[in-house]
Amino acid sequence: MRSTLLSSVAILLAIGSQLVQTCQDHGHGSGGDGSQWTITPEELSELKDLERKWGTDWSFSGIATFAHLKHFKCLTTPSERFDIGIIGAPFDTATSYRPGARFGPRAIRQASSRQTSFRGFNPRAGINPYASWATIIDCGDIPITPFDNAVALEQMSEAFLELGLRSPRTLKEKGKKPKLITLGGDHSLALPALRALKKVYGREVRVVHFDAHLDTWHPAKYPSAWPSAQSHFNHGSMFWLAGQEGLLSNSSAHSNIHAGLRTRLSGVDDSDLVDDSSQNWLRISADDIDDLGGPSGVIKAILDQFDSSDPDPDPVYLSIDIDVLDPAFAPGTGTPEPGGWTTRELIRILRGLVDELNIVGADVVEVSPAYQGRGEETALAGAQVVYEVLTGMVKRGLKDGESEKAEERVESGDGGHDEL
Repeated sequence: MRSTLLSSVAILLAIGSQLVQTCQDHGHGSGGDGSQWTITPEELSELKDLERKWGTDWSFSGIATFAHLKHFKCLTTPSERFDIGIIGAPFDTATSYRPGARFGPRAIRQASSRQTSFRGFNPRAGINPYASWATIIDCGDIPITPFDNAVALEQMSEAFLELGLRSPRTLKEKGKKPKLITLGGDHSLALPALRALKKVYGREVRVVHFDAHLDTWHPAKYPSAWPSAQSHFNHGSMFWLAGQEGLLSNSSAHSNIHAGLRTRLSGVDDSDLVDDSSQNWLRISADDIDDLGGPSGVIKAILDQFDSSDPDPDPVYLSIDIDVLDPAFAPGTGTPEPGGWTTRELIRILRGLVDELNIVGADVVEVSPAYQGRGEETALAGAQVVYEVLTGMVKRGLKDGESEKAEERVESGDGGHDEL
């Protein structure tokens, strides 16, 4: 029986973990060539025993996926359905100052190693996002070329659309779509993400943008005697491009929102702000947190721009540049600006927003680990931000009617490994 078991294990590993779940539920399945195979109750029992003995990781062990989540290369595994996917976009050749954010996804995953399904309960939200209704997986990275930004933009646009059009694992009969949280990478990735969302949802998207910088600059604001169309795609102009392409809300009653601004402007006047306002953006500066009465005031100022009673709420893309934090808390970034918010303030603001808004996608960008300290403070902040956004997406799903399935998933083994 031992040799038969080993053969079965080899088959299961070759086919993938989705079929492991199938065999647990049904005891049989099919190979990629259409052949049928069956696993006996004895073999299944021994497989489960192996999983019981060796299937648990400590926070410091195992392959570095985000929060020890199951990993699938989603772009090449369309059969693997998910409700929320973590996708890396290791791209940084559209930066204007310090490069290095291509290593951001790897750093954020490493910094998330103490987030686990075993100890993931969020007392603020009252749920464990890793053990609730949503199937959350790490989708790996988009393999983006570092040599040609035009090709890179095409790759990211196609990848986000491919994943965004997939059927989610839970309640697919409601016609809902899976959601992506992108680990950057530089901030230019927001443009291809918004392109995909416009096609997926068939409507303009509103953006809530946390950043020290406007990122709505006309490309000509980067002066050069060598202009090119490709240079228009950069991490300071992607929201200008998105507006030009009709991807963002252009209704004054449905503005897009900046939060945490403290950037220097071009030229000798405030024409950058005038241009930003003409693109339908509301600005909340870093200093405004004091005048508004702290994080709660910032939360209110943002939520006041949304109609909480709307039965068909606007889809929102949440874009978080880690440089919204002061360099004291996030030095590992490409364009640091003194005078920013603390990590606690940002987290507190996000907690007041993420389960109130209809967030259809998000990114955490510009983590450039080469410039952070030995304690990984920038990547740790990025990983915590992802956790808060995940929590909000899952809690919002509960409000929208998705049911708790934690016990069912634990019983079936569908919740992934437990980690300590």
